[in-house]
Amino acid sequence: MSKEMLGALDALEQEKGVKKEIVIEALEAALVSAYKRNYGQAQNVEVEFDQKKGNIHVYAVKEVTDEVFDSRLEVSYQDALEINKAYEVGDTIRFEVTPKDFGRIAAQTAKQVIMQRVREAERSIIYNEYSQYENEIMQGVVERRDNKFIYVNLGKIEAVLSKQDQIPNEEYQAHDRIKVYVSKVENTTKGPQVFVSRTHPDLVKRLFEQEVPEIYDGTVEIVSIAREAGDRTKMAVRSTDPNVDPVGTCVGPKGQRVQLVVNELHGENMDIVKWEEDPSDYIANALNPAEVIAVQFNGDSEHTCTVIVPDYQLSLAIGKKGQNARLAAKLTGYKIDIKPESEVEFVDEDDSQDEGAVVEGFEEETTEAVEGFEDQATDSAVDSEEQPQE
Repeated sequence: MSKEMLGALDALEQEKGVKKEIVIEALEAALVSAYKRNYGQAQNVEVEFDQKKGNIHVYAVKEVTDEVFDSRLEVSYQDALEINKAYEVGDTIRFEVTPKDFGRIAAQTAKQVIMQRVREAERSIIYNEYSQYENEIMQGVVERRDNKFIYVNLGKIEAVLSKQDQIPNEEYQAHDRIKVYVSKVENTTKGPQVFVSRTHPDLVKRLFEQEVPEIYDGTVEIVSIAREAGDRTKMAVRSTDPNVDPVGTCVGPKGQRVQLVVNELHGENMDIVKWEEDPSDYIANALNPAEVIAVQFNGDSEHTCTVIVPDYQLSLAIGKKGQNARLAAKLTGYKIDIKPESEVEFVDEDDSQDEGAVVEGFEEETTEAVEGFEDQATDSAVDSEEQPQE
């Protein structure tokens, strides 16, 4: 048993990276419990594992006292002196009490401890590996599904794609290859669990990082993303290089770059707009493809503005079921109230400096990669904190 034990410990350390000392410590603790359980002994015992020979020794630990009240825990001072005259009251003495048949129990216990440590080591390895991919994209294969979840094989682990993380109307079949965003990796009592998403806004960000080298190297930055998964996404970008057009860079020649992202998201419309430091210009860009006449800010309320558009552009500015305005509000962080030009009385230019800005000669700074706007309006007031409608 000794050679077998030592060989198992060496293999565990080499193959699984589990230190031999850690296993021995766990083994000794398990053997103490096994000894008390099998021999009905309640005394204070210690177990030592001889790492050279593989032998196991059980010791009863007793305290030296003037008067013995419990022989399982105490030894008299006189008896202690017969063992070694150096002992004093309060010292502890170890007496070997290893049973003759303890080897069988030790072997069974060692096997259980080693198997447990192997499972823990494997779980730890998987957790450490996949936790590095948290907030990143991975490609997986759809394995199976039930009423709540889709299970995606990521190699060494099966990830969970919940209902809320699935794109509406997107069909997932067994053996389909899909890209997913790793939203969370947890180390649970049942082992590591990986949660993935197809609806997370950062999925769009990571996809563009893969397709646009200028985003990956920092030349073009993604400032904000507003997404209603499966339908439409607005993304604001800026360039750190004045010679690089951020929108055109993301769209790519003949729209090739953005089309790769759209294809991965199964036709989700993608609006890429230029971020501007001036809030008026930024909000006007965010409402593209609608034409904006002016953006007026309400002085008594932060991050609230009124956007004036031509009457014939009102439906386009609001979008189908308010989607265009809703996404623009999320993208910019402003509560946006859209009004037609015919319902607005413009103040004098001198009085409007603190209240708003007229967007003159507004040129489109954005590219709509995928067509498909429907000009229906439901509400002209949109809160940037409103949740997406699915």
